[in-house]
Amino acid sequence: MQPSAGASATASSGAIVSGVASHETISTLNSFLRGELSAVGTYRHAVTKLGGSMHARVLADSLASHQKRVDQLRSHILERGGKAAESSGIWGAFAKLYEGSAAMFGEKAAINALESGEDHGIDDFSRDLHQLDEISRRFVENDILPEQARTHEKMSALKKSMG
Repeated sequence: MQPSAGASATASSGAIVSGVASHETISTLNSFLRGELSAVGTYRHAVTKLGGSMHARVLADSLASHQKRVDQLRSHILERGGKAAESSGIWGAFAKLYEGSAAMFGEKAAINALESGEDHGIDDFSRDLHQLDEISRRFVENDILPEQARTHEKMSALKKSMG
């Protein structure tokens, strides 16, 4: 792809990212970023609380995947001329409430909460893809969604294994 007039940069995937994105695209990307920041906080809490569990490795892998997506989304937003969100906002508050109640009921409830969060992530990305310009839509489809599907599958399998 040839860069157009205006700003251009190299995305984490190696593709040339050209031009400044619209307000709608940046706003949608920041919504995705806030969701990922919330997921990172939730998984950190789960790893701390369930670190001795036989499921600790799956939780740590999922945490790393969400952290990678945070980094990718931040970079993409900046490359497209936007300002990246710094906190999870209302999603973080909701996640803390949800994870706190799940922690009171034990490991199975915590895994159920994490799997529900993964469902929510898939739904958000899929529902809001149309709000992105072509460059950002391809970035989300190629770099973000496959990882979201992978962590969703891991948590679904873990939930099923617990009965």
